[in-house]
Amino acid sequence: MHILVLGAGVVGTTTAWFLQKQGHQVTVIDRQNQAGMETSYANGGQISVSHAEPWANPSAPLKVLKWLFKADAPLLFRPRLDPAQWRWALSFLCECPSGRAAHNIRQIVNLGTYSRAQLQALRKEAGLDYDALEKGILHFYTNPREFENAIKPTRIMQDLGCDRQIINADEAIALEPALTPIRNRIAGATYTSQDESGDARKFTQSLAQKCAEAGVEFRYGTDVLGFEHAGERILGVQTLKDGRYETLRGDAYVLCLGSYSGPLARKLGLTLNIYPAKGYSITVPVKNDEAAFRVSLTDDEYKLVYSRLGDRLRVAGTAELSGYTRDLNYTRCRAIVRRTAEVMPEAGYWDQAEFWAGLRPATPSNVPYVGKSHFPNLYLNTGHGTLGWTHSCGSAAALADIIGGRRPDVDFAFSGI
Repeated sequence: MHILVLGAGVVGTTTAWFLQKQGHQVTVIDRQNQAGMETSYANGGQISVSHAEPWANPSAPLKVLKWLFKADAPLLFRPRLDPAQWRWALSFLCECPSGRAAHNIRQIVNLGTYSRAQLQALRKEAGLDYDALEKGILHFYTNPREFENAIKPTRIMQDLGCDRQIINADEAIALEPALTPIRNRIAGATYTSQDESGDARKFTQSLAQKCAEAGVEFRYGTDVLGFEHAGERILGVQTLKDGRYETLRGDAYVLCLGSYSGPLARKLGLTLNIYPAKGYSITVPVKNDEAAFRVSLTDDEYKLVYSRLGDRLRVAGTAELSGYTRDLNYTRCRAIVRRTAEVMPEAGYWDQAEFWAGLRPATPSNVPYVGKSHFPNLYLNTGHGTLGWTHSCGSAAALADIIGGRRPDVDFAFSGI
């Protein structure tokens, strides 16, 4: 089949890779001038099966209320006259009970474990270089209550096969000596040795090059405006490039447009409960190599993740539900710098931080849409939230199987199946 993939972020590009591997003719459409230039551009850099506890959990409602009017809160909800935002928020509350949270953890862990294995196989096959480190991910806690609250979901993850070990402060320091400055404040930690880190943009752009060499066509600088359809069948994608309108046609279509998937799907009468969660990151040069971390870190209390990218340090996190603007909120930027400088003051040139913000396509459950839509030739691979890179290879491989009429080899609640 000729398949049009809408979006050339990490999810769209991995989708193209796995589809062409199964013999399909693939065209990728993206408004940017190369792959990985939006949400994949400067994300946290983690392949984190262990980051499986959804935002919606039993402790979330009180936290959100406490953070509601704090400009530097880890999760910031800015109410707007936007029905999509309020629908998302109400659905989020419905996902908070412990039973729902446990169900969602199962989905996230199962897809993550499968995806990590697919990534490792792809990396070996394609020979990609993207500052990958296979040193695991260490979650550390400086708030005893946060550590206590992490134990139950960690046990659930362990039962699902995620090797996330509960460790003490001394064991955490032994794994990552860069945390020594806050040794006396660490209440506890967890460590997942099989998790990884790297530069998602480098990965995406390197993979896009491999896709192109294998015959995938990339149409960059092309806006997707809508669909042409007859009844329940998509006939084409309406696009705009350099002032010229064109309808591009294929046998099937895959929606991988991240936060913009929802508005586009609504033009077909299809409701996807996806809302942009603006995340921030800083990238700084390494200052003192001995003081800089190599194990990827997660600071759960402040919702920050740390990744070592060669001679750069990337720290990313927080979420701001405030619509589609990508404007930088410097209060939130400075909060990231302040916390990272407090944790490891000599690791990086924190005063040289390069700020970035991107829109993560969040669902209320943190579980993405992967699978069929009610249009027989329109497929979904979107809504991955903070775990786009973690889940990209697995969701792409699974979707390629679904399109090919096969049942994916992973226990996951696929759309339309």
